[in-house]
Amino acid sequence: MASVTRAIPTKISPRRRARPEARRKDGLLTTGDMARMSHNTLRTVRFYEEVGLLVPLHRTGGGHRLFPMRELRKLLLVTDLRAAGFALEEIRDMLELKGRARSGAGASRDVLARIQEHTSMMSTRITLLKRVLVELDATKQRLLACTACEDRKLFPGSCGDCPAMKSAESLPDALGVLWGIDT
Repeated sequence: MASVTRAIPTKISPRRRARPEARRKDGLLTTGDMARMSHNTLRTVRFYEEVGLLVPLHRTGGGHRLFPMRELRKLLLVTDLRAAGFALEEIRDMLELKGRARSGAGASRDVLARIQEHTSMMSTRITLLKRVLVELDATKQRLLACTACEDRKLFPGSCGDCPAMKSAESLPDALGVLWGIDT
């Protein structure tokens, strides 16, 4: 099974909570509507249909897929989960848990367990991302002094001897690694 690779957006804006309007009088959405309203490509919407994540209600006489609004809501969730780093198989599994359960109690326990597993992993990842963000921000700040560097005696092999790198503050580990400076 091929996976869909999407770039993580550089700016993540909150989704509008207002209910999107379908262009058709019957309230159904075309593949183009689905792509436009979810900020996906037509190819992505078609792929998700091919792998069974999205199910059109029916097709027009001309073969155009028509989706109910619930499929747009599913697509928005899938899009968010993919951007958050979930694998397509993980998403499919979560979407199918209810259908595989023998009872509502079993389904809810299964979904809760899966959500707990994923939120725990996400919390760990968020902690890591925050730590790396602080480290890289500190590295950026220190590297600003290097943007005007024309010192051919120190660069590239002796950057650790540069006054900008020898200030009272300790160097961020990332800068030491990237610049080859023992900290």
